[in-house]
Amino acid sequence: MSKLADYALHLADNALILGQRNAEWCGHGPILEEDLALANHSLDLIGQARLLYQWVAQLRGDGSTEDSLAYFRDPHAFLNFTLLELPHCTALAPSARTDRDYAVTIVRNFFFSSYMLLVWEVLQSHEQSQLSAIAAKSLKEVRYHWQHAADWLIRLGDGTPESHDRAQAALDFLMPYTQEFWCDWPAAKQVLPDSSALKNKWTLMVSDVIKEAQLRQPDASGYVTQGVHGIHSEHISYLLADMQSLARQHPGAQW
Repeated sequence: MSKLADYALHLADNALILGQRNAEWCGHGPILEEDLALANHSLDLIGQARLLYQWVAQLRGDGSTEDSLAYFRDPHAFLNFTLLELPHCTALAPSARTDRDYAVTIVRNFFFSSYMLLVWEVLQSHEQSQLSAIAAKSLKEVRYHWQHAADWLIRLGDGTPESHDRAQAALDFLMPYTQEFWCDWPAAKQVLPDSSALKNKWTLMVSDVIKEAQLRQPDASGYVTQGVHGIHSEHISYLLADMQSLARQHPGAQW
């Protein structure tokens, strides 16, 4: 049961961290429609995180709550993919206070939603009824997230020379981080035993859209990040400081 709880915590952390990142576009979207679209994506992801954190708390039985899991854990306790905590830019300044690049956001959402489409499809048939119910609900949401990201990637890649170059730069930058999807992790192996089949499906799905976008698919090579083991980039500390500061200033507060 501990491995199942760890994997559910990983799913929750993924959703929360990406939801927080996408929410940073609120009020800064390139057009009003996209400002609202990413805000809605964030609400979907944070809703998934809440359901998963509540379930993790039940599995642990140690007095944890969704709030304690989201707001009162330190960076090393988070099990999200490193990809999801990166700022919206290819120039990774330690403070992450650089101009946002919408292409980076789109490519990240495309890579991750392609992955989660496959994961939720598998998990909706899981023998654990609570996990299968969360998966079925989440699958409906991630289908829209994937379509939105794929449409935008095609629009950017097959658009102006600048949009094409930005999309290609985002692909080149983020592709190596996707190696972590397939890392050797006991908790994932217990829940998703055949990761090689998922990887093949993911690669085909991603390749088809990249080709339609008139872009070049880069190699996924280099250092394999280890966010699922609690080893993160420096960027998660800044993200969590923004997200957790109010709750930590008023522990035990009722809202």
